[in-house]
Amino acid sequence: FCSMLFKLTEDMKGDNEPTHMAVIFDYSGKSFRNEFYPEYKAHRPPAPEDLVPQFALTRQATRAFSIPAIEQEGYEADDLIATYTTLARQQGAKVTIVSTDKDLMQLVEDDNVRLLDTLKNRWIGPDEVVEHFGVGPDKVIEVQSLCGDTGHTVPSVPGTGTHTAAPPTQPYRHLDPL
Repeated sequence: FCSMLFKLTEDMKGDNEPTHMAVIFDYSGKSFRNEFYPEYKAHRPPAPEDLVPQFALTRQATRAFSIPAIEQEGYEADDLIATYTTLARQQGAKVTIVSTDKDLMQLVEDDNVRLLDTLKNRWIGPDEVVEHFGVGPDKVIEVQSLCGDTGHTVPSVPGTGTHTAAPPTQPYRHLDPL
């Protein structure tokens, strides 16, 4: 983690250099989603035993870089990221989200909100969101609602995947009534 964080701070210069930075963590425990959907993440296996001790070390390393380590009870990291992104955009700021979480693609907004996937070393803008989901960022929530999310134990509309959830590339032909 430290080497990735160091590399990221070194690589983001010029137009990409951040004026503000934070690392957002999932809070260990249930989120507000469990209150209205008890099956949320119910079947997800626990974190590997050798990974668990690294969580505290990662938070300490983040603070050692003088970067705020933010988490909030009852919320997941993507909830906080979405909130901070919205607040920053309301102030006119440009936002770079560094994550591999496809759920965050709904936040992408032209050059104002970009996603950096560090595993694939790839910037994600609106075109890449359309490439992945078949729709723009403003419709990602609808596609995900129809498709569900097996990783979070969220059911789908039966028989619906990203191809059937996304609108057709050609407009529907309207038939005249008989």
